[in-house]
Amino acid sequence: MNMYTITFMPDDRSIQVEAGTTLLEAQRRAGYAPEAPCGGNGKCGKCTVEILEGAALGIQKACSIHIGHDMTVRLTTRTVKNQILEKGQGRTVDIHPWLPDALKDSEKQVCLAAVDLGTTTIAAYLLDAQDGHTLAVNSCLNPQSPYGADVINRCEYALGGGEDTLADCVRTSIDRLVQEMAQEASVAPEQIASLCIVGNSCMQHLFLHWPVNSLVAAPYLPHSKDPLIGLAFDFGIHIHPQGRLWALPVIESFVGADTLACILATDLEKRDKCTLMIDIGTNGELVLSKDGKLLTCSTAAGPALEGAKISCGMRGGTGAIDHVTLDTHQKLSYSIIGDCEAAGICGSGLLDLTACLLDLEIIDESGYMEEDFQITDKVSLTKQDIRELQLAKAAIAAGIRIMCQLWGITLDDIDEVLIAGAFGNYMDPESACAIGLLPMELSGKVTPIGNAAGEGAKIAVLNEQEFHRACTLATQVDFLELANRPEFQDTFVDELGFEQEEME
Repeated sequence: MNMYTITFMPDDRSIQVEAGTTLLEAQRRAGYAPEAPCGGNGKCGKCTVEILEGAALGIQKACSIHIGHDMTVRLTTRTVKNQILEKGQGRTVDIHPWLPDALKDSEKQVCLAAVDLGTTTIAAYLLDAQDGHTLAVNSCLNPQSPYGADVINRCEYALGGGEDTLADCVRTSIDRLVQEMAQEASVAPEQIASLCIVGNSCMQHLFLHWPVNSLVAAPYLPHSKDPLIGLAFDFGIHIHPQGRLWALPVIESFVGADTLACILATDLEKRDKCTLMIDIGTNGELVLSKDGKLLTCSTAAGPALEGAKISCGMRGGTGAIDHVTLDTHQKLSYSIIGDCEAAGICGSGLLDLTACLLDLEIIDESGYMEEDFQITDKVSLTKQDIRELQLAKAAIAAGIRIMCQLWGITLDDIDEVLIAGAFGNYMDPESACAIGLLPMELSGKVTPIGNAAGEGAKIAVLNEQEFHRACTLATQVDFLELANRPEFQDTFVDELGFEQEEME
């Protein structure tokens, strides 16, 4: 097969690839992490590059160019320093970790590690095994992102033969995070006794190298709902040679171990109040708690709230418009992460902007906007962006309403709403209620709890009994399959608009 040389500017980095390889794949092989929320299917238009030599010159979508010549390419996207949420609200637990025999009487400091493996980001923690305090924190973007912003695109890539690629890249990243934390804390990796990992169902499957075909085809079942306890070394994590990797179980096909970790971190089933917990990411996981019972469901919110599928959308990082307000003269003002020129808009900014435009009647209650709205010279909000937001917010709102109906309670009966995850941490609850992402009855009840999944992973690795308690809890949570509810479609359609009505 013919081989061609691709040179990437301005780095002057070259790589040889086979004929027919897409330019997007060539970027990945060259060590770049190109934006490709749609997984390289030609839909999002965010993988653009400037071709200088060797093909149709000018700005092109990298996923649409199949290499048949030597090429020189200028990368047009700039490096963005992303904000990754590392802190969360957890609870204090007694310290009773599992330790390998060789470390039980060690005179050296013994450590533990916890990892929240998110679709977009990875957060890792190094803990002291004696008193549980945090020694180091590290994070990075999930290296699987160039293969698709959402779990469906990644599953499709895995089913197309990319299982090894997806597993290897994320294992390598987690191992690097752990090694860097050990170096920061001045301990040897061999002093780390074990590591607990939590992720949504898809991330857990891809990391463990479990087949994902059952996740994306009816009846949509996980490969396994059992916890996994194995040698960390077998998963590419270099800690103590006998160090264990603990993986909390998934609850259902799209309610994962990260949701279980949130339940563990908040002691959700023990709370006196009727509580709704929501983790809004590329999917929206909802858990309702009342009188010791737990009900959960997953909504296909899609990645719009994390910047994907939005024309000028981006993750929360340098250059992102993160908040928008109306001043006393009803004029828009906004803040930009990094106090620099606006490069795009992230999820929290999208909610705020939509709420403001509704207030100004530029967007009507149906979601109609006469023309695209220009925020800055480079950042705009399109009619299609509004449609994507409507789909995301309607899925979450419909899930909330149907859960309440199933339990025979009203929205007013919910005493508190806990919002987990990065998006929930930065969003303005008033904007979320104004656009109907959260029903208006929940206004004033919202508390952000940060990276609760990471806090749950810490608890599970610090106390072996808590790990096993979480595994038992996973079998006791009632799962609501929204797609099987006859009223879901009508409720979803009702929630597409921006008009807020109280539930009867």
